[in-house]
Formats: sequence, C-alpha cells, structure tokens
Amino acid sequence: MSERSRANHRLSDDPGQSRRGPRAFTPDFLTELFHNPLDPGYADAAAQRAKTGRPARSGWSVGPVGLVVIVLLGFLFAVAYRQTMAEEPGRAQARSGLVAQIKQRQGETDALSMRAEELREEVNRQREAALGGSRAARLREMEASTGLGRVRGDGVVVELADAPGGQDSLGGAEAGPAQVIYLDLQSVANDLWGAGAEAIAINGQRLTSTSTIRSAGQAILVDFRPVTGPYEVSAIGPGGMRERYEASGSALTMRQVAKVTGLSFAVRDADDLTLPAAPEPRLRYAEPAVSPSVSSSGGDESSGSGTSPSPSGGGR
Repeated sequence: MSERSRANHRLSDDPGQSRRGPRAFTPDFLTELFHNPLDPGYADAAAQRAKTGRPARSGWSVGPVGLVVIVLLGFLFAVAYRQTMAEEPGRAQARSGLVAQIKQRQGETDALSMRAEELREEVNRQREAALGGSRAARLREMEASTGLGRVRGDGVVVELADAPGGQDSLGGAEAGPAQVIYLDLQSVANDLWGAGAEAIAINGQRLTSTSTIRSAGQAILVDFRPVTGPYEVSAIGPGGMRERYEASGSALTMRQVAKVTGLSFAVRDADDLTLPAAPEPRLRYAEPAVSPSVSSSGGDESSGSGTSPSPSGGGR
C-alpha cells in the first residue's frame, strides 16, 4: 500500500471524522436580530409571571393614576375652550367699538378741519376789509410765498407708488427697497424747488420753509402728519418747470429705481392746480438773556464758573 493510500485509510478510520457534519457558520448580529427580535428578558419575565400565577398583560392598559390625569387634562382643555369661545364675542364687540370710535374721530377731525378753513377764510375777508386794497394784496402775496395762503395755478404733478405686491428688487440691494421712502419725497420736493416751484404740496399737505419729511417706522410723516401711497407731489410754478425737473438728479435716480425695483414714478403737467394753505405755525418768541452779575472787584467777569451765557437766551 502506498503512502497516500495509507494516509487516506487513516483518515477514513478516524471516528471523529465520520461524526463531523458539514461546516456551519456563526450568524452575524443582524441575522440573529431578525430571527430573534425579542430580548430574552421578555421570555424570562413571562415565565416568572406564569410561575407566580399572575395574568399576562394584554395590550396597553392605564392605571388609576394615569386615568385621573387624563380626565383632568380633558377637563382643563374643555374649560379653556369654553372660556375662549365665551370671550370671543366680547373681543369682537370691543374691536368693532374701537373701529367705530376711530371712524367717529376721523369724521370729527374732518368736520373741524372744514370749520377751521371756513373761519380762516372769514378772517381773511375781515382782514382785507380792514387793511384796504394795496395792503391786503401785499399780505396775500406774502401768505402765498410762505405757504400760509391757498394758491392756484398751473404746474407739475410727480406721482410715486410702491411696487405691486411688494416685489423685491431685481437688480440687487444697490437700488434700495421696492417701496417709496421718505428720502424719495425729500429729493423730489427739493428738486422741484430748484426747478422754480413757488408752492408744493404732498398729498394735500402744503410745504413751508419749516416743513419736515421724515419716517416713523413704516409711515411717512409730512409735518408730523402721516401720508400714504400713492403719493402725489404737486407743484405750482413757471413754464418750463417740468423740463428743468426732468433733468434733475431725483428724476433720473427715481426712473432708474423704478426700472430696477418696479415701483411707479411718473411726471405730468397739470393745469389749474389748487394747493391748500398750510396750518399756521406756532410762533415762539425769544427772551433776552439774563445779564451776568458784576463781581465784587468791579471786574467784567461773571461769578461762578466764568462761562458767559448763551446769546440765544440760555443753554443747558
């Protein structure tokens, strides 16, 4: 027998070889998890429960404490909902009451404004009758030039309005917002003055030498009175004022802004414009400064810190 046949014979005579089955592989963690998803502790707990005679729990159960908590929460939600629904008519009534008060105050303000205009015209008639012809004409000219008198004539109207739907700028942030801001109205008014305007009004608010155009939050104020869009800047002036304004910086800038952002900007001629008079300003009078006390030495220096009083009538 050859060496190879003897070796094969020894392998076939090995009693462990005949009992050794096919090679098996140990399953990995995921395979074991899918085959046995439950933790062995559950089986141990079930066996312990069966050994002690306690019934197995079937499904989800709520203890007495949990049931009480659920009932209390449901009661609280029901009370809150009922209270909210009970207060809703009161809130709606209060809201409607505020709206009615606002409309009433607006009506009263409009009526008082009309009454003030009538009284102003009556005062003007009485004053003209007392002053005479030449003095009354001179006074009317001064009132028209200062904005305290109503004027009428031909001129130019500049119209501005926000972009529809508040659309964003298409050309980046350099062009600014798509809404009309107070700086736009300031620029338009200044360039209209520069073009020769003799009287200007923004949405019926007459401008004077002391007028201010500023913003308060999202609102634009003209002499502390809010104005809303669309905006009309009306100006009365000599012929050729529109051509001069069209060549101004504000007109060129606003046309570019309108092209980029989508807001509305237009300039048109207007015949027979009537601009109202501005409210009479509250005049403030200066008072003479307090003369400094003379020192005991007879010098010119004032006592105290040695600082002279402000020539305008006092400082801080």
